[in-house]
Amino acid sequence: MSDSVTLGLHSNGKLGVMHIGVLEDGTAVVAGDVHKMEDGEEYTFPRTGVTVKRAGDEFTFSRG
Repeated sequence: MSDSVTLGLHSNGKLGVMHIGVLEDGTAVVAGDVHKMEDGEEYTFPRTGVTVKRAGDEFTFSRG
């Protein structure tokens, strides 16, 4: 089973026990790791295995 959370710009939350967030400039943050996201991009953070997909101002964080 996979978990997912969708966030907008300048917001934060939790995916399981990991803190996640999105900065105003479109940078995704997972457990302290950061990656600047372009619209339509998908990126997997290697340390946590969390995948982020950006669609406009929506960022979907998932794992599992």
